[in-house]
Amino acid sequence: MRARVVYARRKQEIRFNGSKGVYCNAQMNPRQLRQFCRLDEASYLLLKNAMDKLGLSARAFERILKVSRTIADLNDTEEIQAEYLAEAITYRSLDRENWGK
Repeated sequence: MRARVVYARRKQEIRFNGSKGVYCNAQMNPRQLRQFCRLDEASYLLLKNAMDKLGLSARAFERILKVSRTIADLNDTEEIQAEYLAEAITYRSLDRENWGK
């Protein structure tokens, strides 16, 4: 797993080479999100439905995209697949469940 993480971080460093102050997916600005986190129609609908059902904010939308991009990097794929998006949504749901504890 450590090797996968190191590889994913290196991919991110290369991706953001020349972007001042951005070294990893978590630091992406909205323009970079649109560039590097493109979703196919089915994935977009999955995310939109999750947003509606879970009552998530625009900020949560961005966080889910960033986590999905990282999961794709860990799996060495350029496209954010629906399964990566679902995994990121699950993490966000678990995070919300623990807010008040």
